[in-house]
Amino acid sequence: MLLQLLEPGETPAPHQNEAPRAIGIDLGTTNSVVAVARDGVVEVLKGADGRGLLASVVCYGEDGSVLVGEDARNQILVAPDHVVGSIKRLMGRGLEDVKSLAGTLPYKMDSLAEGGMVRLNVAGRVLTPVEISADILRAIKARAEAALDGAVEKAVVTVPAYFDDAARTATRDAARLAGLEVLRLVNEPTAAALAYGLDNSAEGLYAVYDLGGGTFDISLLRMEKGVFQVKATGGDAALGGDDVDHAIAEHFLAERGAEPLSAGEVKQVLMVARLAKECLTHSMGGEWMVDIGDRSTRHFLDRATLDRLALPFVERTLEICRGVVADAEVEMEDIKGVVLVGGSTRMPLVRSKVAELFGREPLSDINPDEVVAVGAALQAEALTVGSDTLLLDVTPLSLGIETMGGIVEKVIPRNQPIPVGMAQEFTTYQDGQTAMSIHVVQGEREMVDQCRSLARFVLKGIPPMAAGAARIRVAFTVDADGLLTVSARETTTGTEAQVAVKPSYGLDEEEMAKMLRDSLENARTDMTVRLLTESKVEANRSILAIRAALVADGDLLDAAERGMIETAVAKVETLLAGTDREAILAAAENMENATKGFAEKRMDQGIRKALAGVSVDKLDGAL
Repeated sequence: MLLQLLEPGETPAPHQNEAPRAIGIDLGTTNSVVAVARDGVVEVLKGADGRGLLASVVCYGEDGSVLVGEDARNQILVAPDHVVGSIKRLMGRGLEDVKSLAGTLPYKMDSLAEGGMVRLNVAGRVLTPVEISADILRAIKARAEAALDGAVEKAVVTVPAYFDDAARTATRDAARLAGLEVLRLVNEPTAAALAYGLDNSAEGLYAVYDLGGGTFDISLLRMEKGVFQVKATGGDAALGGDDVDHAIAEHFLAERGAEPLSAGEVKQVLMVARLAKECLTHSMGGEWMVDIGDRSTRHFLDRATLDRLALPFVERTLEICRGVVADAEVEMEDIKGVVLVGGSTRMPLVRSKVAELFGREPLSDINPDEVVAVGAALQAEALTVGSDTLLLDVTPLSLGIETMGGIVEKVIPRNQPIPVGMAQEFTTYQDGQTAMSIHVVQGEREMVDQCRSLARFVLKGIPPMAAGAARIRVAFTVDADGLLTVSARETTTGTEAQVAVKPSYGLDEEEMAKMLRDSLENARTDMTVRLLTESKVEANRSILAIRAALVADGDLLDAAERGMIETAVAKVETLLAGTDREAILAAAENMENATKGFAEKRMDQGIRKALAGVSVDKLDGAL
């Protein structure tokens, strides 16, 4: 169309007719990242604070408010029982799974039905990991829409390669609940390799070592002429930087002396442990304070102690790496490079041990925190616009059915390229048997009770025959997201039954519909509460900074100046107990104006201290 004439007032806004962009999301245990690709160029979308990382932490207020990100993480020191982090470790998990993680997850668990998903008691609410993850994804979606100035409805979401079917289903449910259509679930190592390969024109066999906050994956990929083929993958969905944090926290508590701690107090100690670990990435040691109740204790942590505490977890990752290399039937020398992914790979111990195992320094020229989101954004663009790149992923775990005696018969072995379909024939066990129960399982063990149960269904209408005469063909199909469909067919009569495997840890359609209705009905109220909460958080942050400045440099003020500041602060503190957002914003602005003179005096004092004793000749030389 060369020319379009429109009536007055009907001219569309800029970009109004553009198709909504698809984004790439790295939904991480500790932090999440969102990115978008345009013509193969990727931009990591940043928040108002200018940071690309969004803390995967949610704080639930007693007034119904929901706070996500660094502001939520800071609330651990104020209201730890209202804050949830590392929720990714509970995605797709049931009661038995949680028992094995109970020592590392400081949550108050709600009573849960047998076979149901975990539920947490948070600030008087009962929430599932799916709902909590959906709140994080809503914040990610809001960040993307603000940065792109338009609606965002579609996304590629990354998951650990070793996420099983239940965890993948839970992730997809969380995205749907947040208002996002998932174009594809992509394994995190594959996304990282996609980003690295396109950015560096790399070809050959590469290892992707992905150690995040809560999960570990190792994948071997062959990259050649735009084709990214996963040769083998392995990992542990309950191994990551959180375990190191917990080891540091236990070290601090052992020095402090045995005492019972609440779940909220454990979160506070873990926060100190995480900060200590991150600081030791760039330093050799430091002193840390554990301040709980009316007792404060100081603890010194150096690099050697950190390495000793982290070594068992790092060695476990190396053991998994050796197994994956053996599965792929290659030698260490065949691997051209090792790509590091995940914030936990910043630890010097991890880098040195990975270099020692693979016999070469790992590749780290792409930000390990952002590389997964970059790959997801490229895949999102490929699925909506088109691309010359082809991703060939694999099944992380074997899929099969239960046969007599509780034995597992594998139908699709692990490390099969997906999408994939395979089938096997089975038969009846008893004379005259007219029905067969199909129990679908996932895992590498030989017995059903050692594997994950995914689904059950019954094939009816089998002709009554002698045992062993019937022929039942059971077919498994895994799509590009790694999600499974199973069908069973009696070949003589054509009687057939099938199930799209929906693990009990996901949400059924009725639950999903109710949650979506609730989110739409309460959208305006939720936004009002959110804006009010953000205003209060920002005002509180300013008050804390002013109080600290008065303690440090209050002698710079005369009585009248100090009184003016104290009055402005008191006004804001009074309003924080209410719900008038506009009044809070106005009072906060007045407080900021009242402290401008104080800030200038502090700056002048700082400059004078910095220049004290410096000769004019030196200053001239510097200029």
